[in-house]
Amino acid sequence: MDCLRSVYDSETNFSYEIILIDNNSHDDSVETISREFPGVMLIANQENIGFARGNNQGIEVASGRYVLLLNSDTVVRRDTLETMVAFMDSRPDLGASGCKVILPDGSLDKACKRGFPTPSASFYYAFGFSKLFPDRPKFNGYQLGYLDPDLDYPVDCLVGAFMLLRRKTIDQVGGLDEEFFMYGEDLDWCYRIKEAGWGIHYYPQTSIIHLKGGSARRRPFKIVYEFHRAMILFHRKHYSKRYNSMINGAVYAGVGVKFTVSLLRNALTVPKTVPLPAQSLSASADTRTESNTEVRL
Repeated sequence: MDCLRSVYDSETNFSYEIILIDNNSHDDSVETISREFPGVMLIANQENIGFARGNNQGIEVASGRYVLLLNSDTVVRRDTLETMVAFMDSRPDLGASGCKVILPDGSLDKACKRGFPTPSASFYYAFGFSKLFPDRPKFNGYQLGYLDPDLDYPVDCLVGAFMLLRRKTIDQVGGLDEEFFMYGEDLDWCYRIKEAGWGIHYYPQTSIIHLKGGSARRRPFKIVYEFHRAMILFHRKHYSKRYNSMINGAVYAGVGVKFTVSLLRNALTVPKTVPLPAQSLSASADTRTESNTEVRL
C-alpha cells in the first residue's frame, strides 16, 4: 500500500497509468487495493507465475512511452518519477535507467548499479576479493563498489525493483525472459538491451527506498533454488559459448557449491516465514500527468 500511495503522491508533469500484477497473494491485498485504489489496473493471477512473466503481463497492456518496473516493497520520492522521465527524455540514446536505491538502514542497495556477472567478476565477488579490495576495479566488476554512488554514469545492469525503460527499446529486444522465475531476469534484460545498442545509465539525482521484505533470516527452498538456478541460466545463455569447457565446468561447480552452502546456512538459521513475491508494479507515461506500479509513463 505504501508503494501505491507514494506513486500517487508523486509530483509529475505527465500522465501515467498504474498496472499491478498480483501473483496469488494469500491476504486481502486484491480486495483492499480494488477498494482503496480504483484507478489501478489490477491483474490477479490464480498462481504465482513469477516476476518475469508477471511483469510481462503488465508490459503487454501498457500504453506509455516509458515503462517503469517497480517492486511493491518500495517507496518513491515525490520527485522520482518526474526526475527520471526528464532524464530519459534528455538522453534518447538510453534504453533504460535507474535511480539510487536505498535500504531501510540507509545503506545503498548495491544491486541498483552493477556490471555483468562474467566468470571473473563472479569469482572475485563470490570469494570476497571485492570486499578485500573495494577500490580496485579489477576485483569489483560486479557491484562496482569503486564507483561513487552519488555520481551518475553508464552501467551494465540495473535492478528490477526500479527500472525505467523506453517503450521503443522493449519493442526491439522483447520482454523479460520468462525462463527466469524471480532472479536474474533484470540482468538478462539489461544484457539484451546493451547488445541491441542501447545505453543503460545509473542516475542518483533521486532515490527510492527498497524495503526488501524477503531478506528474512530463513528463506524457503524455492527462493534459494531460483536464485542459484538464475546464475546457471544467465551463464549458459550469454557466456557458455565464449568460454571453454573447463571454465564453464568451474562456473557450474562453483554455483553448485554456493547453493549447497546456502542451503546448509539456511537450515541453521532461525525460522521465519518469507512468502514468494506476490505483487509487482509497472507504470507507463506519456507527457501529460499520471503513474503506475507497472507504471507506464
